Amino acid sequence: MKKVAFYTLGCKLNYSETSTIARLFEQRGYSKVDFTETPDIFIINTCSVTENADKKCRKIVKEARKISPEGYVAIIGCYAQLKPREIAEIPGVDAVLGAAEKFRLLDLLDGFVRPETPQIFAGEVHRANEHFNAAYSYGDRTRTFLKVQDGCDYSCSFCTIPLARGASRSDTPENILAKAREIAESGEVREIVLTGVNTGDYGLINGERQYRFIDLIRRLDEVEGIDRFRISSIEPNLLSDEIISFVAQSKKFVPHFHIPLQSGSNKILGLMRRRYRRELYADRVTKIKELMPDCCIGVDVIVGFPGETDEDFLDTYRFLNELDVSYLHVFTYSERVNTPAATMQGRVSEKVRAERSRMLHILSDKKRRHFYEQNIGKQAVVLFENDIEDGMMHGFTENYVRVAAKYDPLLIGELKAVQMTHINDNGYMEVTEPELVFEVH
Repeated sequence: MKKVAFYTLGCKLNYSETSTIARLFEQRGYSKVDFTETPDIFIINTCSVTENADKKCRKIVKEARKISPEGYVAIIGCYAQLKPREIAEIPGVDAVLGAAEKFRLLDLLDGFVRPETPQIFAGEVHRANEHFNAAYSYGDRTRTFLKVQDGCDYSCSFCTIPLARGASRSDTPENILAKAREIAESGEVREIVLTGVNTGDYGLINGERQYRFIDLIRRLDEVEGIDRFRISSIEPNLLSDEIISFVAQSKKFVPHFHIPLQSGSNKILGLMRRRYRRELYADRVTKIKELMPDCCIGVDVIVGFPGETDEDFLDTYRFLNELDVSYLHVFTYSERVNTPAATMQGRVSEKVRAERSRMLHILSDKKRRHFYEQNIGKQAVVLFENDIEDGMMHGFTENYVRVAAKYDPLLIGELKAVQMTHINDNGYMEVTEPELVFEVH
């Protein structure tokens, strides 16, 4: 029985696909092992959102070769689709598979015998549009990432995702509901996170809009055996009043939205080719907080985009500082080949990019702490995970407050109602002692 190990770089969508590919291996009789257990085969699922992600791929290949010098190394994912020949030149790589080929690697790489020269299976990205590959993560934690959509039809000037994953396409509601029920029947998962490249654009099949995201989530809300659903990320222009109102009264969809902003400057949003302006974003936040005052709102923001002056950055900083959001995911802009932004005027120096990133990370810490402080003294339901550190275990409330409690193995994978008491030195919310925690039925 050959041993296979997996390593995933990048987004939740990548994690769902890696997990699905791992199950395909296990169905064929392979043994899934950790990266350090001298595997016979390494499958590395890559990201290419930033230049740093490309460098990480090279490092992982190097480590794989140290662990198993004769092991087979295959690279899949976004980086593999964008730069297959460049990856094939990395010492130690045996095969590269693109977007349309990665789910067929067991057939394409039959036997996993190391070739004399690296094999490349990466056709034109439009071939990936012909089929939706369903995927969900399983076995890693008490929540699962369920893929409902893939690809993107937007043309943001900084982004390579349409080049790496192809056009927007979706699974049918029936297939998604079947996967959700399959996950529920395992009895081990309490929360499903809906994920995709542009999740809110759900509903396109063969280039035609056949379904709506709001109709999908309404049906998922009725699935038995799953306690929580969470939307991983949704564009502000696709986050309708209808969706917000539904989540506010939903039985299972939790009060947590992650909404990409990218810049608080309308000038920069225009250069980025984003499909909204900051006034719409502010309106979405206001609407959410009107209906769900305790809702957690996360924000993606990019610093150092070409043409971003000090005043443009301060526009973003002031906008975010005044906005009632809970945390920031800060990305430092990096030039990506074959994107319009890479050739734009007004390049921002690396030093300035780093300083702007530092400022927003500090702002994010302040926002998160303020949000946590607003929750002190309140009751919430926590899904505890197998995440143990210094005798404490962790979990998340419905509105994404990370909680710490004394370790109790019986709590793992359980939903418990707790009272939030104070924020500890690590920045986590501490709650009532486990013996005072009561089960939610």
